[in-house]
Formats: sequence, C-alpha cells, structure tokens
Amino acid sequence: MATRSLEDARDAVTRVYLPHDLVGESEALDMRLNAVSDQVLTLGYLTYQAETELRMPAAAQWYHVNLQMTGETWARRRDGRTEHTPAGVRGLVLDPEQANTVRWSPDAEQLILKISRGALESHLSDLLGRPVTDVVDFDFGLDLTTPAGQSLLRSVQFLAVELERPGGVRDQPLARRHLESYVLTSLLQAGRHQYTDALTGREDSARLGRLAPVIRHIEDHADSELTPESLARIACVSVRTLHAAFAEQLGETPMAYVRRIRLGRVRSDLLHADAQRIRVTDVAMRWGFFHQSRFAQQYREQFGELPSVTLHR
Repeated sequence: MATRSLEDARDAVTRVYLPHDLVGESEALDMRLNAVSDQVLTLGYLTYQAETELRMPAAAQWYHVNLQMTGETWARRRDGRTEHTPAGVRGLVLDPEQANTVRWSPDAEQLILKISRGALESHLSDLLGRPVTDVVDFDFGLDLTTPAGQSLLRSVQFLAVELERPGGVRDQPLARRHLESYVLTSLLQAGRHQYTDALTGREDSARLGRLAPVIRHIEDHADSELTPESLARIACVSVRTLHAAFAEQLGETPMAYVRRIRLGRVRSDLLHADAQRIRVTDVAMRWGFFHQSRFAQQYREQFGELPSVTLHR
C-alpha cells in the first residue's frame, strides 16, 4: 500500500493493525505499508515520511511491537509512562490493555509486529512449563542495544526478508512456524516483564520455601499420578501443612494447582495439534481428565473458551 491520503493511510493501517486516529501533515504525507499476516502474527514495514501522530485504543487481543529502523518516535500510554525510540536503540511494546499515542518523526521507519495474545501467552507457557493466564506486562520500552535486543531485531529482520523472498518461508509453513516461534522467544527474552526471572532461571525460589521442590515436581511430572500425600512427602511436611503453605503462597489447594498446570498442558497440546487427526478427549485423558463435561467446564473457566475452539484455531 502506498498513498498520500491521510484517510487512506489510516484505513490501511486500521485493516492491518488496529483502529486509530491519525493526525499529520497531509501535504507531506507519503505513506508506505508492506505487511504479511497469519494466525500467529503480522509483520509489516511502515513509514509516513511526514510528522504524524497515531492515537490508539487498547488492542485487547493483540500485542504490538514497534522496532525503530530509522528516525524516532515519542510515545505515551494511558498509565502515564513515556518512551523515546531512536532508531536501533529503543523499541516499543504496546500492551493489549493500554491505550497509546505515538508521534513519528518525518524520517521514521518501523518494522511492526502484531502478535496474538493467545499465541504469545501459550508460547510463554510452553517455555515456563506452567500456565500463563495473565497479560504479559512488558515494560513500555524495548532496549535494542542489549544482546537479547539485538537478537530480536535480527530475527525480525530475517523473517521480513524471508517473507519477501520467492520460495522463502511464506511457502514453507513448517519452517515459518519455527521461525515465528523463535521471534516470540526472542521478544520474551528481550523485553522486561513479570516472567523474566522465571525465563532466565532467576526466579526467587526462597519466596516459595518448602514449596519450591513441590512446584518443580508438579511441573516435571504433571502427567503422573499426583496426590496431596505424595506431594507432602516431597516437601517433608504433613498434608495439613502443605495445604496451609499452598493457601498462603499461591492462594489455592495443591490439587487445584496441579489441575491448572495440567489444563495448561492440554491447551498447549491443542494449539499445536492437527484438528483433523487429534480429538480433544484423547488430549484430555493424556493429562488425567477422564470426566469430559467437568473437564470442558474447568477448561472454559481457566481460558474463556471451550477446548474444541482452541483445537480449531
């Protein structure tokens, strides 16, 4: 898409990314947008070649990542945080629950990722080995000068080149999925968020005290038989003490935590399964759910949709 019309530029970016208000110098505008989308993410190149301002509502089901290639932007979001993004130095992560305003310099060019909440949070769940049900609360800014930031930038640039190249990953679905997964991993490692310490192995196990080995055992053996008695033996405490510790530290019973972990594994398997070859029942039973109607209710309570919907994404 290429246009000098402010209205056409707004409509094009709305179709590809999200609804927004676009304010700018219409006489100088020379907007160019080149984007490719699939179920997991959209990757696009965008420039306006004029000073512009985008006023965007919360995206709800999407994360947006702005990687500054040339020029700079100035951004603020609803909670009052602000960012300045010189090219190659800083980027932005737009939170699904925050409204944002971003002002572009005339020479600003960006690679912009639009990532499905379900895809990113499921991918993080796979990396952590436990369910992720909250929005990943990224810092507003991304440091692109760190090794992790440089890896993210290079992975997105490589994906962009491959999507444009005849015979590239656009025509190789399996390779494309693996490359997109690498981009998601790079983003989660480059940005700061509430799961960073867990991803890097620095999670504060002291906070969990005697629960730390129990949590590890549950996550490593979620497909095995787990009972309050066996978990209490691992913690070297009584079942009553184990229940009290879970209630104090995690706000739930040991078996409720086990169920959450197993539901997360079910969701991960369903998201990566071939809907023509796999049945929800088979996946549920693999993770210890034998009462299908109760399982479907618990799954819906945790993820907001039925397992059959997840399978056919």
